[in-house]
Amino acid sequence: MNFDENIDRFGSHSVKWDMMEKIYGVSADDGIAMWVADMDFRPPACVTNAVKGMINTGVFGYYGDDAAYRDAIRWWMKERHNWSVERDEIFSTHGLVNGTGLCVDAFSAVGDGVVLTTPVYHAFARVIKAAGREVVECELVNNNGHYEMDFDAWDAQMKGHETMFILCSPHNPGGRVWSREELQGVADFCKRHDLILVSDEIHHDLVYPGKTHIPMVNVDPSILDRLVMMTATTKTFNLAGGLTGNVIIPDEALRAKFAARMGALGMSPNSFGLFMAEAAYSPEGAAWVDGLIEYLDGNRKILDAAIQSIPGLSSMPLEATYLSWVDFSGTGMSREDFTGRVEQGARVCVNHGPTFGKGGDDFLRFNIATPRARVEEAASRLAKAFSDLQ
Repeated sequence: MNFDENIDRFGSHSVKWDMMEKIYGVSADDGIAMWVADMDFRPPACVTNAVKGMINTGVFGYYGDDAAYRDAIRWWMKERHNWSVERDEIFSTHGLVNGTGLCVDAFSAVGDGVVLTTPVYHAFARVIKAAGREVVECELVNNNGHYEMDFDAWDAQMKGHETMFILCSPHNPGGRVWSREELQGVADFCKRHDLILVSDEIHHDLVYPGKTHIPMVNVDPSILDRLVMMTATTKTFNLAGGLTGNVIIPDEALRAKFAARMGALGMSPNSFGLFMAEAAYSPEGAAWVDGLIEYLDGNRKILDAAIQSIPGLSSMPLEATYLSWVDFSGTGMSREDFTGRVEQGARVCVNHGPTFGKGGDDFLRFNIATPRARVEEAASRLAKAFSDLQ
């Protein structure tokens, strides 16, 4: 594995690179794309070889007999997360944004409230609103650069029309790995308010040394009749284009509802995604992820050091994900000013905090899953863009 390899992604239909100039007005000649949450790394060789095997066969027909694919998922969850999954609990969706949409469709009705702990991954709100449901923003407390849950405040917000809670665990964009006590608090909250709990754990493999992710399914057996788990190879192995997610539902009644919606929509998985996922969830894939985490750990330290050296800037301690959440409030600048310095001054393209909901106004999100030389260059440019503060 060579994470330092500089792969030219221009002209490959990469959203992150090929859309940068159009969206940000930053030249493709010298801009650095640190926005869309995919990595600039090749997946492990086992995944590439699986795709080559399909190409060598030369026929791209329907995928059948998915027992090995399901067993690969089961092996990974047990081996990496101490989570026992049965074959019939697994549904394959076209990624987890699609999985979220299917959950909203299957387990709520038009006009229902869906709870999000904001700031949080922006696609959740987009899907909820498009489905005619109401986004209920329960804002996280920023306690000295550390997000915390305020269940008392959230209890007071509930109006009674809420039917679903979508949890992002680990948290995007804050990088938090929730503790067992916090996860139990979420479980209790959902029981108090009779909410279906959808736990999006797409970043669960990308956890840094010193922290341990706990799958929500292992927290409290009493919530299994209201719990939907979502995982995927896409973030872990950089396979987002494969559009394959795992929606895993322990409860038989919930499975029946979900299966009915998938059936009504005529959904079936993409064979490319299944071949890639089966190959990735393997010992070879596990070794690659271990190397990835070590590399990303180095990248986060470089960006953190650069951010902390600029007066008024701070990055939340990154416990998981490759997405650094940087607070500019200490500069006293307007959002337009600090964003302009980053994008037009440093020519670094990032995600804007307000798109993640309440609590995001003073933040920008940086993707550090790119070769180290590029992270170092971005750090140098940021220092120059804010040099008058130093």
